[in-house]
Amino acid sequence: MTAWLHELRLKAVLDVIRDRGPRSVLDLGCGDGDLLVRIVGEIAVDRVVGVDLCDRSLARLRTRLDGAGGLGGDVELLCGSLLDVPSRFCGFDCAVLVETIEHLDADHLGAFERSVFQRVRPATVVVTTPNAEFNDLLGVPQHRFRHPDHRFEWDRARFQRWAGGVAKRQGYAVSCSDIAGRHPRLGGASQMAVFDLPGMSEHDKVA
Repeated sequence: MTAWLHELRLKAVLDVIRDRGPRSVLDLGCGDGDLLVRIVGEIAVDRVVGVDLCDRSLARLRTRLDGAGGLGGDVELLCGSLLDVPSRFCGFDCAVLVETIEHLDADHLGAFERSVFQRVRPATVVVTTPNAEFNDLLGVPQHRFRHPDHRFEWDRARFQRWAGGVAKRQGYAVSCSDIAGRHPRLGGASQMAVFDLPGMSEHDKVA
């Protein structure tokens, strides 16, 4: 994806984080840390954890954090799967998954849902994923995905059905929106779902 669309996507997620004002953030599928570095540099958060399957990406992220004026000193990085997020992260204020779920096999989405929404159960979960309707504008052929590691890419209706199903099963409220550009007919390059647990009080959150 072009750099300016990527920046718009990150801005949309950061805006949600700022609006919710979390004290703890879990970046699931953090990769090289394009979002995580901005979180620790721009938002006052007490605890930040990044999780990714690729240890080389985590090593690059640690180098970025160490070179960012010491901002990453208290950031925990963990090599692990989204399908088995440790229960010790239960109760985090916010979990973010930026362009991550499309790298999972579709038949693993149930395990992902149980891992994140049942076991860890953050007060807010932010999920972004490519909008397949926008692919024509990016020059992506209809028989291909944007990235060779993608297992699926959904149109907006399919994403909204998935998000609504997760919210109903797990007791969250959810809202979906177009992000990273807004074509009048095709929507944005990405789409975002924001899940919130109703009635979460400050005493229920991780300090």
